[in-house]
Amino acid sequence: MSEVKDRLAALREKMREYGVDIYIVPSSDCHESEYVSAHFRAREYITGFTGSAGTAVITMEEAGLWTDGRYFLQAETQLAGSCITLYRMGEPGVPTVSEYVESQLRPGKCLGFDGRVMAAAKAQDFERMARSRGASLFASEDLVGMIWPDRPDIPDTKLWVLEECYSGESVDSKIARVRRAMGEQQADIHVLASLCDIAWLLNLRGGDIPCVPVTLSFLTLTRETCVWYVRSSIVTDEIRNYLSGHGVEIRAYDEIYKDLESLPMGRRVLLDSKNVNSRLLRSLPESTAVMDQSNPTELMKAVKNETEIKNIREAHRKESVAFTRFLYRLKTGKADLTELSAAEYLDACRAEQEHCLGQSFAPICAYGPHGAIVHYAATEESDVPIRRENFLLVDAGGHYLEGTTDTTRTIAMGPLKPEQKRMYTAVLRANLHLAHAKFRKGATGYSLDALCRESLWQLGMDFKHGTGHGVGYLLNVHEGPNAFRLQIPAGEAPAELVPGMVTTDEPGVYIAGEYGIRLENELLCVEGPSNEYGQFLEFEILTLIPFDRDAILAEEMSPEELQWLNAYHQRVYEMIGLYLPEKEREWLKEYTRAIFS
Repeated sequence: MSEVKDRLAALREKMREYGVDIYIVPSSDCHESEYVSAHFRAREYITGFTGSAGTAVITMEEAGLWTDGRYFLQAETQLAGSCITLYRMGEPGVPTVSEYVESQLRPGKCLGFDGRVMAAAKAQDFERMARSRGASLFASEDLVGMIWPDRPDIPDTKLWVLEECYSGESVDSKIARVRRAMGEQQADIHVLASLCDIAWLLNLRGGDIPCVPVTLSFLTLTRETCVWYVRSSIVTDEIRNYLSGHGVEIRAYDEIYKDLESLPMGRRVLLDSKNVNSRLLRSLPESTAVMDQSNPTELMKAVKNETEIKNIREAHRKESVAFTRFLYRLKTGKADLTELSAAEYLDACRAEQEHCLGQSFAPICAYGPHGAIVHYAATEESDVPIRRENFLLVDAGGHYLEGTTDTTRTIAMGPLKPEQKRMYTAVLRANLHLAHAKFRKGATGYSLDALCRESLWQLGMDFKHGTGHGVGYLLNVHEGPNAFRLQIPAGEAPAELVPGMVTTDEPGVYIAGEYGIRLENELLCVEGPSNEYGQFLEFEILTLIPFDRDAILAEEMSPEELQWLNAYHQRVYEMIGLYLPEKEREWLKEYTRAIFS
């Protein structure tokens, strides 16, 4: 913790040098990415907190970290002794970042942040706040970068083309669709900074961010031109020729700021201020008419086409085979694994599958009390043996040419207490109820969230994370706009569930200091029957991995719930049994046999 204190002292010296009284350090890069490369982990560097979500605020006297319920236990541990106050977002009496900053601002004070890594929408809110309080704004320098002597470089990683047999749509077709959307809005130019949207549009993948196969870049699109701003060091002749064939011009990464500054007067610019950084927005001439709305590509990439859906089913078959082989080892092997070695074994099982490209996120392999830390990440220091008792929670996924997977299973490693089985069964019931929902076209994930939480609410329990998120196709494992959530975030409009969307179903229970339970499947939205009330929709369960029958209390499940579970297990055996070695296939047959109350 002395390192963190030294870094805070160095940052405060820079703040004095530049006349900054309050400095905000978000978790993002220049593209508002959820996960970032090591080069952009400034918030982690200045606080010591390694979770993927959080915001640091540093004044001359205080330092605070804001994070959500997924990370409360982790942040509490990592901030201990650092003089940084943990602010638990969403908890009663806890101010938001904006409320705290506003309480600290006085006339004549200066509020600062790096405008390249602050979302334009947030920056505008802070600018209005500073103006109303008689304070000034400083957004031109990266003060943390100035005190970070060994800052990692941005890696020069390989670019590659995702062929149409996987993407299901050509670059020309995608660009034409976006241009049509621009025409409907009468936009002259569209500015894209979202890395996944750009990768989807160009059918390109890279490796600038761990577990997210994208490349740091910007893109502008007009009715006649498409310009991609990227580091020239990673663009091969093959990629240059490929893009030229689709009418895409390549320019230097930072050149976008100058190009935006020189836009002709009165242009109508379509962008999403939640996804472009503050410096991009501030680069636009004052005469520009900004059309601030969601990128058209966001919904386009969320609704998977027929080719993608066919491929995604295959990706889940492969992942399910790998995960089931992993379960077999856990349930029948010797007690010789630790959290880290278990995760390595799952990786090895996945690597045996054709077209596997690696992890879709850093796996969570959490034994016993560690399972209560929602986004626990095992380290050499925290790693523990997996004993023949309690629960092991494993949340993991893979990238394949055929798509991206995300699965969580909680495994009984030995005899369980009745209360543990009761909680597991409640989480299982929650998962099954959402997976078997039937709903009218027009419903959103917020409409259905209570279906999942009801069995837990009946026990006076709940979980502090979203119930489910969209999943990208060989992109970010977390993708919008579709989601299952209890509350609508401020400023966001709920997205309608549309056939072709893939969303996770992952309820949980977390008992601090004892164990955690989460059960996650991916659901594909599909059309159901249509009648005089309209078009109905339902879900196809993509994940094909058994639940742990050793943790289930059948007497607490209704006949309908048991029917759902037994039908699911029968399908698991039929779909993946043939791809397992004989001993593992026989084990799966026994493990998925019908359960009766």
